[in-house]
Amino acid sequence: MWDLLAALVIVFVIWEIFVAPRSFEAAGTHPAPAAIYQRLDGDAFRVADARGRVLFLDFYATWCEPCKLELPLVEAWSRAHPEAAVVPVDVGEVRSIAVTFARRYRLQSVALDPKGSARPLFAVQGFPTIVVIDRNGFIRAKWEGLNPAIGLAMNHALSSFER
Repeated sequence: MWDLLAALVIVFVIWEIFVAPRSFEAAGTHPAPAAIYQRLDGDAFRVADARGRVLFLDFYATWCEPCKLELPLVEAWSRAHPEAAVVPVDVGEVRSIAVTFARRYRLQSVALDPKGSARPLFAVQGFPTIVVIDRNGFIRAKWEGLNPAIGLAMNHALSSFER
């Protein structure tokens, strides 16, 4: 029983690290929606304003336990890679809950999606979900679920799409 579980964990890790990050879409196949979200600081965040940089939209909810594990990893990666734009997007929650959560987890540049418009716009089905948008505004990858090696996937995407 334990051997089978260990083998499944190993297969999952290999998939998440080596296979899933390489399953990028062809350039130009899906332009990113012209979404606009309000940031916690009051400014507006427009997806189109990130053109010229690789953009990682990290969709999460405060009740999501896997998000609580992955968000600090994504934030640490973001601080180490200022050439990329990383925007955590709180989906479906009121501002007061998002503010408390962002402070607790030291999240920067948080955008709010209180009505959950990200779900149909970016095909977000669960949390956490990271959508990668290339420098030209095209969606190139989407990763759903907790990935303990998310930094490796983000490194690969950044090096692939910053050209």
